[in-house]
Amino acid sequence: RHLAMSAALLLSAHGAAALTVASVPRTAAAGAARSAVVMAAGDPALIIQNKGGGHGEFGYHLALELANGQGRPVTILHEGKGPNAKEAHRAYGDLDAAGVQVLWCDDLTNAPECLAKLGGATFGSVVDNWSKSPEDIQPYAQAAKDWGVSTFAYVSSAGMYNPAKGDFSPITEECPVKSTGQRQAEEKLGEMELPWTCFRPQYVYGPKQGKSYLAYFFDRLTRGAPIPVPGDGNQIVSMTHAADNAAMIATAIDNEAAVGQVFNCATSAVITYDDLALLCARATGVEAKISHYDPAAVEAGATKSIGFPFRETPFYVSAAKAKSLLGFRPKHVITEDIGWYYLDNYVGSGRARKEVDLSKDDAVLKVAV
Repeated sequence: RHLAMSAALLLSAHGAAALTVASVPRTAAAGAARSAVVMAAGDPALIIQNKGGGHGEFGYHLALELANGQGRPVTILHEGKGPNAKEAHRAYGDLDAAGVQVLWCDDLTNAPECLAKLGGATFGSVVDNWSKSPEDIQPYAQAAKDWGVSTFAYVSSAGMYNPAKGDFSPITEECPVKSTGQRQAEEKLGEMELPWTCFRPQYVYGPKQGKSYLAYFFDRLTRGAPIPVPGDGNQIVSMTHAADNAAMIATAIDNEAAVGQVFNCATSAVITYDDLALLCARATGVEAKISHYDPAAVEAGATKSIGFPFRETPFYVSAAKAKSLLGFRPKHVITEDIGWYYLDNYVGSGRARKEVDLSKDDAVLKVAV
């Protein structure tokens, strides 16, 4: 099969209108923004950063975007005892060169101790890329409110979306959501009447990434093993470069149009599961052996147990609203980045030489068609 989506598909412009978070009081938040002490562009920004994983690279790119692109003094209040070479931390020398201050906090849930590390400094904007619950976010949001910030941006998750069964259209911000910890954190910001903006990222890749969604494909390709793919492989997914995620978040800082809004934080290009597998094969220089299986023919949870990185059915978001309100335009596309990603992220990390247990694949391969 040829790579039918090498240029990627563009998402529908459906959902471009400004949509607010259901049940979160935007009016109060906007009112707070107008009455707050609005600081000028270039004022200090604080990033509350998790230690790694799916969001691990956001803080790195965002700090550079704010420091170099917007000329802001940037401080990162960082989860963890110190740098981890397996994460984006290995590139933090770039942050030093940009004048970004990184303050390590072993336990960000101990907000008083972590905020004390700031030494009384105040900030014009805050980006929370760590909180997973209303309890997590409340003390940092309160500090931001006390500072009179113009922006409190929260990096949430698109995983909360709960589209109707059988609805595989691009997910917009008005889609129903589950009451997850991150959803409750979003609601907390509205209750506190902050000038909030929430971003819901989905599947991410980047040059400094620790967790990789594409390792599933590379693990099998480099070992001559078949690639189990649920269904017919035509399910659509989006893969967004972390620098594009960061660029979108940066557009919300001191931006009145972003106050009280939720944005899907993703690229505008999508690709099918099969074409993504073929794209990875092209990067490795080997032929892909894709084996489709019916998820209904195997035990519940089998797809997850073999490490398949996506859902069994299409699950992808629309970035049309960010394009319309923020003027967001992604600069990266996975079809062009796959070559360096394979060499730098997969081969460069040493994973191609490691032992990988693929024995669980047998449970789905035995029903492959």
